Parts: sequence; structure tokens; C-alpha cells
Amino acid sequence: MKDQFGREINYLRISLTDRCNLRCVYCMPMTGLTFVPNDKLLTADELEQTVRAAVEAGFKKVRLTGGEPTLRSDIVDIVRRITAIDGVEEMVMTTNGYRLPHIARDLAAAGMKRVNIHVDSLNGDSLPRLMRLGNLDKAWAGIRAAEEAGLTPIKLNAVITRGYNNEAAAELARLSLDHPWQIRFIELMPFGGPTEIQLEHYVSSEEVKGWIEQEVGPLFAVNNGHLDGEARVYRLAGAEGTVGFISPISNPYCDDCNRMRLTADGRLRLCLLKDDELNLRTVLRNGGSHADLVEMFKKAIYHKPVGHSLKDGSFAQNRTMSQIGG
Repeated sequence: MKDQFGREINYLRISLTDRCNLRCVYCMPMTGLTFVPNDKLLTADELEQTVRAAVEAGFKKVRLTGGEPTLRSDIVDIVRRITAIDGVEEMVMTTNGYRLPHIARDLAAAGMKRVNIHVDSLNGDSLPRLMRLGNLDKAWAGIRAAEEAGLTPIKLNAVITRGYNNEAAAELARLSLDHPWQIRFIELMPFGGPTEIQLEHYVSSEEVKGWIEQEVGPLFAVNNGHLDGEARVYRLAGAEGTVGFISPISNPYCDDCNRMRLTADGRLRLCLLKDDELNLRTVLRNGGSHADLVEMFKKAIYHKPVGHSLKDGSFAQNRTMSQIGG
């Protein structure tokens, strides 16, 4: 199904929980946190019902996010249920990877195809400054577990935050020389919560690209610069892998957006960077039928806005990123 601007909306990103075992400075404070109560999170059965309706409305790809999705004790069951739905062509997940050594093989057996793993630095000393409770050894163990389980090709996500991990850009990009991974740099986006950090420590993709080229070498565009999902992809000379830049602030890709998000508390979010939402959980828990759920997805698709309004100084304020789903 296409929205009113002619975009085919076929990619559903589901936040399983707003809880996380890290406290990145641009995402979550260390104290004073209020999480969605467990009884407000969608159950595995409700998630299965939701995805069945989404598929009928035209969705083909599902990504599980958080918070940290692997904190759900029923994560393997959720994956098994969703991948068994006829019409789900791809099931992937974004994670910090810390629990992958324990569950990667089970996830693969349940139908998970690949994972994106978030790591903001390869420096064991500076990593905790940004990811606070982050641990480089645990991140590497997660990456190895994903490879061994066949959850590939791996994409590593990093957020370069000025004054925290400037030096990490080149170091991370070098990983693509010897590994068949895509190293992806995501621009900071302003949300409710630690907005001051998000705005004051923002670094554009172009600046990160310049740092990499200055220290490692020239980056050559892949696919003539066309987007690979949200990323513009490049390759260092002779590299096994690639380097991607996701630039929602400096180079928005709203015209090509094919995504819808389901928040941790069961709202369909029409645009990542706008507060417009529809309450899908209410439909699920008040006797709504499969047809009612399909109709809600169609309504959400039709009302999806043309793009965000950051250039006008307007940004999402009702949720943190962990509630929306990365």
C-alpha cells in the first residue's frame, strides 16, 4: 500500500521494550527513569496478531528494536512466531549484542536473518564515556557470536558525538578493510530527553566522512550514491566491507521513506521525528478484529507525513528514542 505521497510503506520497526542495559548519554539518563510497565508492552501473541495485519496491509520486512530487544525473555518465541507468518520476507534486529553469545544460535534457528550491532567506539577507555555501561569485550563477543550463528552480513551502527568519540570514526571505518561488514555512522537526532546533548554535540555525516578520509583514505561511492535503506554507502580502496552514512538531519531521505514504527507501548508512530501516533494496543485489547488492525495500518500509512520539520526547529518531544524503537 502506498501513502498519499506515492511511497510504498513496507518496513515495520517494532520496539519490544524501552528498557536497556546501557545508558548512552544521547539516549537515556542514569537516574530518574520511568519505563513502560510490563503489562503495557505487547505480548508475543499480540505482536504476532499485529504483524499478520501489517503483512496484509503491505509490510514485508520487520526489524526488532528497543531499548534493547534481547532483554525480552520471550525474544526467541517472538522471532519464531513472526518469521512463520507468510509474507514476512525479512526478519532482522538492532541490538547492542551483549546477550548474543547466549541466544544468537537460537535466534538464527528461529528465523532471524541478520543483526545490526551498536557500538560507538573501539576504545575500551572512552567507550564508557559515551555508552556509560558499555563494555568493549562484550560488544566483540556479541559480534563474534552473530558471525558464528550466521546472522550476517553484520552492520555496525555508531553515533559520533562531538567531544565524546570524535576519534572513533576512523578507527571504526578501518574495520571495513578486513571484515565484510558495513560500518554505519548515524547522525544524532533530537528527541525528548537528553535534547541538549543531541543538539550541542551533533556532527554531520559530511564532517565524519572528512575525518575518515583524512586519516584512512578516500571513500568511493557504491551504487552511484543511491541509498541502501537509509544509508549512503562508500568503500575504502581494497576493503572487504563498506562504510555507510545515515543523515536524517543534514541530508534527509524522507522522499524515499518506507518505514513505520510500533512503539514499546503499542502505538503506531507515523514518522520517527514527529509525535503523531495511533493507539494500536487499544484496538488489540478492546476486542478489535484482524480487519480492524489492518484498517488501522492503512489509516496510519495514509496519514504518514511527508517528512520531519527539523529545519523549522520542530522535533519530537513526547518520547525518547528507546521508546520509539531505533
